[in-house]
Amino acid sequence: MNLKQLSHMLALSQTTVSRALNGYPEVNEETRRRVIDAAKRHGYRPNPSARRLATGKTGMIGYVLPTGTAVDIDPHFVEFLSGLGDYARSHELDLVLSPADADDQETTYRRIVANRQVDAVYISSPRPADRRVALVSTLGIPFIVHGRSEGLDFDYPFTDIDNEGAFHEAARLLVQLGHRRLALINGDDRETFAIHREHGVRRALAASGLALGEGHVCSLAMTEENGYRAARRLLEQSDAPTAIACSSLIMALGVVRAVRDLGLTIPGDLSLIAHDDVFPWLKPENFSVPLSTTRSSIRLAGARIAERLAARISGLEEGARGEVWPVDLVIRGSVAGAPT
Repeated sequence: MNLKQLSHMLALSQTTVSRALNGYPEVNEETRRRVIDAAKRHGYRPNPSARRLATGKTGMIGYVLPTGTAVDIDPHFVEFLSGLGDYARSHELDLVLSPADADDQETTYRRIVANRQVDAVYISSPRPADRRVALVSTLGIPFIVHGRSEGLDFDYPFTDIDNEGAFHEAARLLVQLGHRRLALINGDDRETFAIHREHGVRRALAASGLALGEGHVCSLAMTEENGYRAARRLLEQSDAPTAIACSSLIMALGVVRAVRDLGLTIPGDLSLIAHDDVFPWLKPENFSVPLSTTRSSIRLAGARIAERLAARISGLEEGARGEVWPVDLVIRGSVAGAPT
């Protein structure tokens, strides 16, 4: 079925059908839904070249992928991409990955925008005063930031979780259980999410007259091996922590292994809380001791980024609105009162 046949069947003009399929805001929601449902039922797929000529849009979302020997593609990114891809696929959008030198991503952003390769881009793993956000905001292309970048003198659209609030609540629970020596095994502290998580822990401790010692903070790439090494270093100190907040379930796997190798137990010798990005293949309740977590699905975040990008492409969303999602604290068997 082509556009003319679909239009005739629906008794609508080809222009209306085309605009409904491409998300133009002037088409009312009832008509849009009717057109989309009919297109799905009859297997109609717009010709990409014709759509680009008619609308000036490519139907593509762009992501600049940093590459190089110092860059690892970790499971958090893959899970986020799965959520984004699920939404994009079901809404006739494609995802374009453009590799770039990790230290010069701005050149690639300029190129893909100048060449009109994509309709919108998203930026991930933001850092304070992130140059990518500052650049893309001037290039005239719709964009969303996954996370936040502080220190910029303008507003921008973003979707983030309440990292500071989540780790504040986790640390406050541990303090309420009598723990006085807490440690944080964090992600890369050059990135905003990790900065916010450390702030949350410090704020909870300060409220009870406590402090996070310099030797009790580890900031590392979020891998199992790094979790293991950090936990060994912390637990072999003379002032070893009695509780650890950990930025990833993947790192927590290493923490659990280190505890076992040292002949200690959870929660008898160490209470442990980790952040759960809701991986389908790694569930906190399946740890040897069910793991207490701060929980927020990174896959759902990917889907939300794609949804907002689609809305910005079609003109349904404008402005610099930020979203901050609350995070659940789920208490399981890995926390207990501080050992005496």
